[in-house]
Amino acid sequence: MISLAFRSLHAQNCKIACTFSGGSVARSVPRFFVYGEPDRPLEVGFMHVETVMARKNLHLGQVEAHSHARMAQITFWTSGRGTYYIEDERLDFFAPAVSFVPSGVVHGFSVEPEETDAIVVSIADSALVPIREQTILPLDAPVMITAEGDASAWRRLANTIHLIADEYRSGRPGMETVLSALVAVALTEIGRFDSVLTPETKTGHTILASEFRRLVDRHFRENWPVDQYVSGLGTTPHLLAKACQAAFGLSVKDFLSERRLLESKRLLLFTVRPLEDIAYEVGLKDAAYFSRFFKAREGISPSEWRARHLSVPAG
Repeated sequence: MISLAFRSLHAQNCKIACTFSGGSVARSVPRFFVYGEPDRPLEVGFMHVETVMARKNLHLGQVEAHSHARMAQITFWTSGRGTYYIEDERLDFFAPAVSFVPSGVVHGFSVEPEETDAIVVSIADSALVPIREQTILPLDAPVMITAEGDASAWRRLANTIHLIADEYRSGRPGMETVLSALVAVALTEIGRFDSVLTPETKTGHTILASEFRRLVDRHFRENWPVDQYVSGLGTTPHLLAKACQAAFGLSVKDFLSERRLLESKRLLLFTVRPLEDIAYEVGLKDAAYFSRFFKAREGISPSEWRARHLSVPAG
């Protein structure tokens, strides 16, 4: 079995270059409700289930870079093969394969529409709140599991995903309760594939780290100091530092820098915006300072990084 798990995307020093095949580079990465539909507020506890090829006429197997602002997704590939993209990682797969992508994470894929399909379970962040305590899978970083492995484990996961799809289609009384329970089971089955899970994933540190990540996502552009995050979370500097190290393997300041670096890479890879615009977007004062910040962490300038990544074919 090949397990490609991103315990903390912010902590990755990604080396795999990718672009999404066949698409143009936009001014910004689009955010959708479901793919192709404008982002919109979600009802509390919202879930949605459909196959990838239900929207074949819209994407023809080439789903460009996008994210969902308030919704995570499980994608279970039932047939075929293709390439899945999570941020700047390229992941080739054969079915069966499964991914969990939290809200806000840029993703997409390239597949042959006549041979490949998947079931996509979309779960509002509000619906994940109670599920979080019922699963062993950390829900704040993307994970993808693909290729071989325990056949019985894949059967259990496939059965669970198909039960979710059947329950969603049926609309029977109590559907929301049943879907929540089944999603927790599916996420736990995904977690069982992931050999790097540790007992720490179920501790209070994970909850604090999750809240910190969400707060950083909202405010990193505003250059909040560490003590403002501490105050906003109602915690202490020591507890926040301990939770951040346990969950992400980083100090608080390094995590903030990595979040800014991640956003910089998104904008460099998926948009045509100039460095001045990107610097402003990620909370840095000018393009020169942004270039120094980026080069100190990646070893090359942002312009070089963009050119190098966009020159690599998507496969």
